[in-house]
Amino acid sequence: MTEDMRDALSDVSRRGFLRLGTMGAVGMGLSHAAVAENNVADDEKPSKATMINVPFERKNPKLGIIGVGGRGTSLLGNLLAADAQVIAICDIVQEKADHAQSLIEKAGQKAPTLYTKGDHAFESLVTRDDLDLVVIATPWKWHVEMAVATMKHGKHAAVEVPAATTIEDCWKLVDTSEQTRKHCMMLENCCYGYNETLVLRMIQAGLFGDLLYGEGAYLHDLREELFSNKGEGLWRRTEHTERDGNLYPTHGLGPVANYMGIQRGDRFDYIVSVSTPQRGLDAYRNAHLDKSDPRWAEHYITGDMNVSLIKTAKGLSLTLKHDVSNPHPYDRINTIAGTKGVFADYPPRIYFDGQAGGEEWGSIDGYKQYQHPLWKEEGAIAQKLGGHGGMDYIMLYRLLQCMREGLAPDMDVYDAATWSAPGPLSRQSVEHGSAPMKFPDFTRGHWKERSASQIATQS
Repeated sequence: MTEDMRDALSDVSRRGFLRLGTMGAVGMGLSHAAVAENNVADDEKPSKATMINVPFERKNPKLGIIGVGGRGTSLLGNLLAADAQVIAICDIVQEKADHAQSLIEKAGQKAPTLYTKGDHAFESLVTRDDLDLVVIATPWKWHVEMAVATMKHGKHAAVEVPAATTIEDCWKLVDTSEQTRKHCMMLENCCYGYNETLVLRMIQAGLFGDLLYGEGAYLHDLREELFSNKGEGLWRRTEHTERDGNLYPTHGLGPVANYMGIQRGDRFDYIVSVSTPQRGLDAYRNAHLDKSDPRWAEHYITGDMNVSLIKTAKGLSLTLKHDVSNPHPYDRINTIAGTKGVFADYPPRIYFDGQAGGEEWGSIDGYKQYQHPLWKEEGAIAQKLGGHGGMDYIMLYRLLQCMREGLAPDMDVYDAATWSAPGPLSRQSVEHGSAPMKFPDFTRGHWKERSASQIATQS
């Protein structure tokens, strides 16, 4: 691809890019179907009323939870601490459902109804007429089917990350939310971390000047968990046999997207992605599994380190990384930089133009005046409960607060779709020689109607 063609990507219309993408695909031997999935012109999608800024019905919600394994049980504990009313539980493992029921009863609530009869037991849960919100904490492949069923039966859906793994499914969530007038929120807890909310408010106050670039990541040594014979080891390793790209983009992406005002005055335009060879899972298997183990028949194709570069409509850039297959301290990088300074996490450090100490990083401790009100009010209980440093409780407390007070959710279906989209888009880019892949505009142009994340402006 020539430099002129790259420059043209930011200028072509949606219809023009669709035609350009199709011609390029023919030249590279790509299928029309792959281009159509990635580059569907947004003005050709059915027009529906937006869900941006649509408030919840004001009520103390009654909840159902689908999936009470490790993650679902953790969410349940935080929900109960926030006085959520949980009246229905679904899990295909009876013992897990029974355990969740016991936790709810210990919290002083009536025993919930259990749904445990097979993979589609959730269909009976979502048809109940006494639920307001369904929390979905299941393997990724079930997220969209369960969220769509939830919304079509008149309930709001809160789904674990990533919300979807294909562009088609991202659109399915958006279309269903708009058709049913029910919210679909992705439970991106990292947007509610202490550092993330602090920096977000500092950006809103103008301390970083005009923003220029950011970086997010999910660098987490999951080899032992991936090869476990329980929990996520039963399904998550399979994802590494199916596609090469960023399998898990949202933890690193969500906070930086909020910093940049994505869906709130700016939007992701296109992405390019590269992957290293796959080595880590093979090496771990070779060191830890007997040759008779059936997992030796698996073929892993996900490159160990995937690096993607995203360009926004306003010209900002964002680097996104993913590696769960090698030794590495946990790191989401969590960097944002502007004309007046830069913040970088792990460990948290900050530098502003003209600050004392010369060209040395400073501490964020001196900016406690920007602490988020949620952490001021609920931080003590959040840290006591744990849950990723307390961010899980803050996230769920805030979701319940929005429903109880009749507010719009902080994160909506457009965030769920857009933050999940780098998964399939990175895969397509890698497959096509790191070619640029356009982000669909899931908001259909409504991203211009807001100016900042609601998390940043909450008082």
